[in-house]
Amino acid sequence: MSNTPHDLYEDFPEKAEAIHALKAKDAHFARLVEEYHEINRAVHRAETLVEPTTPEHETELRHKRMKLKDQIWKQLAA
Repeated sequence: MSNTPHDLYEDFPEKAEAIHALKAKDAHFARLVEEYHEINRAVHRAETLVEPTTPEHETELRHKRMKLKDQIWKQLAA
């Protein structure tokens, strides 16, 4: 378990410009990115015990984050 936030710009530094451009022109992509950031912040808060949660809920949040990241990557790679 890592307490390091999984920021998209850090995870995909070579795609930073593409992320920014797609957010500006594609409302669906922008919503995916915003939802990813919300879930990512929730995972980080749970991991650092700022907002403790059950292990099951933390796992559910991680799965949601992974699915969102996969959707974001598919759009970036297209």
